[in-house]
Amino acid sequence: MSRIKIIDTTLRDGEQSPGCSMNLKEKLEVARCLERLKVDVIEAGFAISSPGDFESVSEIARAVKDCTIASLARASAKDIDCAWDAVKHAADPRIHLFIATSPLHMEYKLKMSPEQVLERTAEMVRHAKRYCANIEFSAEDATRSDMGFLIRVVDTAIKNGATVINLPDTVGYTTPSEMRALIESVMQAVPNSDKVEFSVHCHNDLGMAVANSLGGVLGGARQIECTINGLGERAGNTSLEEAVMAMRTRPDLFGEDTTRIDTTQIYRTSKTVYNIIGQTAPLNKPIVGRNAFLHESGIHQHGVLSHKRTYEILTPEAVGIKVNNLVLGKHSGKHAVDSRLRELGFELTAEELQEFFEQFKALCDKKKDVTDADLIALVTHSATADDDYDGGYRLNWFAVHTTNFTSATCTVSLKKGDETYQEACMGDGPVDAAINAIERIIQPVEHTFELYQINSVSRGQDTLGDVHVKLNSNGRTFTGHGLSTDIIEASILAYLRACNKLSEWSEKSKEA
Repeated sequence: MSRIKIIDTTLRDGEQSPGCSMNLKEKLEVARCLERLKVDVIEAGFAISSPGDFESVSEIARAVKDCTIASLARASAKDIDCAWDAVKHAADPRIHLFIATSPLHMEYKLKMSPEQVLERTAEMVRHAKRYCANIEFSAEDATRSDMGFLIRVVDTAIKNGATVINLPDTVGYTTPSEMRALIESVMQAVPNSDKVEFSVHCHNDLGMAVANSLGGVLGGARQIECTINGLGERAGNTSLEEAVMAMRTRPDLFGEDTTRIDTTQIYRTSKTVYNIIGQTAPLNKPIVGRNAFLHESGIHQHGVLSHKRTYEILTPEAVGIKVNNLVLGKHSGKHAVDSRLRELGFELTAEELQEFFEQFKALCDKKKDVTDADLIALVTHSATADDDYDGGYRLNWFAVHTTNFTSATCTVSLKKGDETYQEACMGDGPVDAAINAIERIIQPVEHTFELYQINSVSRGQDTLGDVHVKLNSNGRTFTGHGLSTDIIEASILAYLRACNKLSEWSEKSKEA
């Protein structure tokens, strides 16, 4: 089987899912992770959807050199022009245009006849082709389209210059055998289908996105569109880590070295994305969940101890999870820390290493032994923390007093630029008191709490606390992430970062 390309749409389809929005700095960090992961194509956004999306697509196009950069566009000249303006600085730019082809979508969403859809397809593929050679065409809701009409649309797109044909299961409706048959039928019926690459983009509404994508590959598709951790609208998209590791684990079906993905970067990328959106992997999430490589049953434990492959079809090391868990401490030098980070799959620049080493030493003052889990949490948190937002508030210091029979009080000191602010407030517990004090200082845009979540990074009473906060303002979600051995400090940091994002968005909205 020839090589399968991986197009990652975490920054477009994944980011569209509720609670998963990212700012520019976070999108650039995800794009860097995807480049290290060696995905073939990064769908960096939907450039025309907002000035922020245009800016992020454009910045990613300039920053990433080892991947094709694509922007989504509807089948309209204005969308396509905007998409090109955003990706034109990429090393290999792609315009990805789409139009719906199912009777339901054409009648009720597009309000267009089949003939009008064919005309629009021809016209807009030709328009996109004026800008670049790499044109992807998607027949939205392909799995619920009439086969005869779908064949005509695909034929039209190819004749007018499309180089990639995507047949999406837009609503997660199909099954693996149906997806395989769809790809086979269209490829067989369309002239010159061997001159283009066929792609699948599957949603997970019935829990079959990965299986459907693999069915498409067996039918002849040579590109899978997926997202990190399966993020996406509704129930999500095809999970990149699951699809890639399925093909890697079953070379008898898919061939050796089917993708160019560096699977040792999977865990790092997954962790980075979860940190940014303020979530953690479900315990039983395949590949990256905490229980994915744990065995509690006595029968399973005995089998694994005898021979790992009795119950493990892939190794944690294959996806970048190291299990020897070397312990570092305050006497460990920078070289030892750097060496361990490299073993864990993290290669830092000299400047990044120095900054990380200072954070590591500060952690050693609070925690006797620093484990691999601590290192991974610290390095992925450092990469996505937005403390460098120039207009934001930073924690200077805080002090709390709390008992089980009186209200808690907290005094918080914040810095913004050269100014220092201080307030004290009471609350129902120290975290509530701290948040009240912060709100009195910064007077944030009106919002509600969607999530306040605490997770322990490792075992022991001195473990790092990993706090995620989600705020909602006018239907838009803003996340914050805090990491500290002090849960109150982690909570303050997470809330401050979410508020800084909210303020940044509010300021930009006023300017727009």
